[in-house]
Amino acid sequence: MAERDPYQVLGVSRGASDAEIKKAFRKLARQYHPDRNEGSPAAETRFKEVQAAYDSIGTAEARRKHEQEQMFGAGGRNPFGGMGGMGGMGGMGGMEDVLSQMFGKSMGGGQRRQPGPRPPQERGQNASSWLDLSREEATKGGSFNLTYTQLIPGTHGSIDRKRRTLSVKVAAGTNHGKEIRVKGQGHGHPQGVNGDLIVNIRIDPGEGCRWDGNRVVKEVEVEYSTLVLGGKVTVTLPSGVKGKITIPPLSQVGDRQRVKDLDIEFILMEIENLDDSQKDAVEALKDVGL
Repeated sequence: MAERDPYQVLGVSRGASDAEIKKAFRKLARQYHPDRNEGSPAAETRFKEVQAAYDSIGTAEARRKHEQEQMFGAGGRNPFGGMGGMGGMGGMGGMEDVLSQMFGKSMGGGQRRQPGPRPPQERGQNASSWLDLSREEATKGGSFNLTYTQLIPGTHGSIDRKRRTLSVKVAAGTNHGKEIRVKGQGHGHPQGVNGDLIVNIRIDPGEGCRWDGNRVVKEVEVEYSTLVLGGKVTVTLPSGVKGKITIPPLSQVGDRQRVKDLDIEFILMEIENLDDSQKDAVEALKDVGL
């Protein structure tokens, strides 16, 4: 399964500051830490995902590396594709071929070689970007402006970065995760044509929600006693409608319940302070092994 966008995992925008990213990470790491979730496998998986996301974009250097990998592909490949050595002449068949073309015969004095089929034209790497839409925009469709960074060959083998803005046409009813290919608008190549631009549609799932594959997930805080004994909690849907859902007894952090086209995920309610009666109740639970 493809790795999720770290910005989406942490619930921050691509323009978030380092401090905002760190704050979001600390909140999620504290929430899903295995020590706070009774060894829940779902919470442990989420904790590892949050940690990996922070490792990817938690510092300015990490973010630069992540963006470079997004542009160049895995491993930071050269976006200009397979240029040969010898000053870019590797694609011409080597020095012997160059001399043959100049003097009409091979270096060994043989007859002139017959020209072979022309090699395919080299292309730059594809560029990728995200286009964020509201649900209403995705439903109606239309043309939307997108700004991205295009890498183009400069002088003396350098790479220039060019910020480009273009209009992308989105069909009505487009789903989250759809890819739109824009021909010839990707990274350049010094001896060929541009690659393509791959636009990934990202639809806003709503306040307090996130995407997990093709499903929208909304986290709902549940008291520990309700997780263990069962009960009801109030849920506000992205549409603003409120309703109650039933929590089965012995539920775990990370368990989900499907409500229409939404997955409700149970998380442990944050506790800032305990009064004396609550402390006594917790001590009593501790004494009986809970």
